[in-house]
Amino acid sequence: MGVALKVVVALTGASGAIYGYRLLEKLQEAKVELIIIASNTALEILRRETGINGKALSRFGKVYGNDDMVAPTASGSFLFDAMVAVPCSMKTLACVANGVSSSLTARTADVALKERRRLVLVTRETPLSLVHIRNMMKATEAGAVVLPACPGFYHRPRTLEGLVDHIVGKVLDQLGIKHSLFRRWGEGI
Repeated sequence: MGVALKVVVALTGASGAIYGYRLLEKLQEAKVELIIIASNTALEILRRETGINGKALSRFGKVYGNDDMVAPTASGSFLFDAMVAVPCSMKTLACVANGVSSSLTARTADVALKERRRLVLVTRETPLSLVHIRNMMKATEAGAVVLPACPGFYHRPRTLEGLVDHIVGKVLDQLGIKHSLFRRWGEGI
């Protein structure tokens, strides 16, 4: 029997908290070991957008505050397989792209990049400024995968959950986790 995948999921202060929560649900179903980082703003947005209390995150794994700079994930000696920032605010993107490790999320992303681990940034903003686009480019050049929360429609989603699941499925694809959250192009479409 193989070792379970260990993934850090960071919820930042951007709209789209449902993406992070749904990803946690699907990763838990896939038996992934989860470490969660959540900023105070992310917890407030989760409550406002979904009605879910931040305390509910503890059912998925250990939760660290974004200001906890001595959490295990802040060290390159702490082993994890991948990190996903979902949703990823433009502030977090800017910190990652420019190597500013001023929060646990940014430091853990820095660790992922320097240790050559998978880093997925599910950015959530529109429209984009040139600064945002340049930061996306810099993060990509550093080794991150920038996965904007822009759901497709070829699978004909009928509900909000269908739109959310498309993005969550794309993240699972990046992590190499099989799923059936949406029909792929060519599968009866």
